[in-house]
Amino acid sequence: MKRNILLHPDPRLKKVAKPVDDISDDLRALADDMLKTMYEAPGIGLAAPQVGILDRLIVLDCVKEEGETPRPLVMFNPQVVAASDDLNTYEEGCLSLPDLYADVTRPRVVDVTWMDRDGKAKQETFDGLWATCVQHEIDHLNGKLFIDYLKPLKRQMMTRKMVKLKRELARA
Repeated sequence: MKRNILLHPDPRLKKVAKPVDDISDDLRALADDMLKTMYEAPGIGLAAPQVGILDRLIVLDCVKEEGETPRPLVMFNPQVVAASDDLNTYEEGCLSLPDLYADVTRPRVVDVTWMDRDGKAKQETFDGLWATCVQHEIDHLNGKLFIDYLKPLKRQMMTRKMVKLKRELARA
């Protein structure tokens, strides 16, 4: 089932998500819904708080090339356990801030631990776009948006655009 994506500003996007203790069928179904929602948006990552669920769950798939095999990842309780000193700057966007983009600098390589949909502990090293995406989604679990990395004036400008968009959508 496709879920509705919360748009900034929404207080739920600023809350810290709670850890997942037990991976239930309901949470696996939520993960499937989130993947469907992410692909249809279209996006490369989605965090549970973006669909109004304050659980530590993210989904991502940074395979974007036509004809490449998708690589959907479902991560419960993801955590960056190591990050490189090397940095990368990517133009980031967010499904909760449609059509708004800004350069954000983050560690180029990160080691992440998580539980998969079967409750198995996983660890992987991500770099490039995958590293940026996983850090962006984990930020959502901590109540942080990519615009929080921007200078106040640019952040306020983007927030005003989103308030205007939400007003227009409410009228439609």
